[in-house]
Amino acid sequence: MNNPKFNDLLKWGIENSEASRNDPDAPKNPNTKLDPQTLQEILSGMSGPSDAEVMKNKMEVITHPECTLEQKTIAFEDFEMLIQGIDNANNLEPLKLWVPLIEQLENPEPELRKYAAWCAGTAVENNIKSQERLLVLGALPTLVKLATEDDNLAVRKKAVRALSCATRNFQPALDAVVDSVPAAFKPEKKLDAGDMDSVDSLIDALRTDAGRVR
Repeated sequence: MNNPKFNDLLKWGIENSEASRNDPDAPKNPNTKLDPQTLQEILSGMSGPSDAEVMKNKMEVITHPECTLEQKTIAFEDFEMLIQGIDNANNLEPLKLWVPLIEQLENPEPELRKYAAWCAGTAVENNIKSQERLLVLGALPTLVKLATEDDNLAVRKKAVRALSCATRNFQPALDAVVDSVPAAFKPEKKLDAGDMDSVDSLIDALRTDAGRVR
């Protein structure tokens, strides 16, 4: 507590307390002034790291070669909860976290592929900015491959969910997925991303196939 800003806050609190106001010997015009910037700096320091800082720290754990699988999965769980907020999801791009997240879709460890697909789906759900990033970064063919070819059931299911979230109300992504799916899933006519029944005609087929025993 040697920080002078904390000392200023303490003095300001004492001078403006009810006890001081009722003390006839206390100064009537307190000398300590607390400008808004100082107050914000103090409160920021007391509130801990920002969501952006936590997100970066979690991704460092996820991608660190010496961290255990348990540490990585815990970090992924925390990361997924954070990006449930649309502001945090939209921060993936300025924080440069999209690329390392997408790279995890091809991790040899199925648990990490699962979490990567899960996070991708969470980030793009009802979020046009994130849908655009997933498309631009070329992750949709990888998700299609996971959904249709991965040996792990949980990975396939999370990949289908991600594709479902990525394609709804976003025609470019739906078109890209249709281009990437195996021939057995190709629709007979063009699908409409704004028509949920149209989207579901593809997603339901992928989901059913993902659930079958390999």
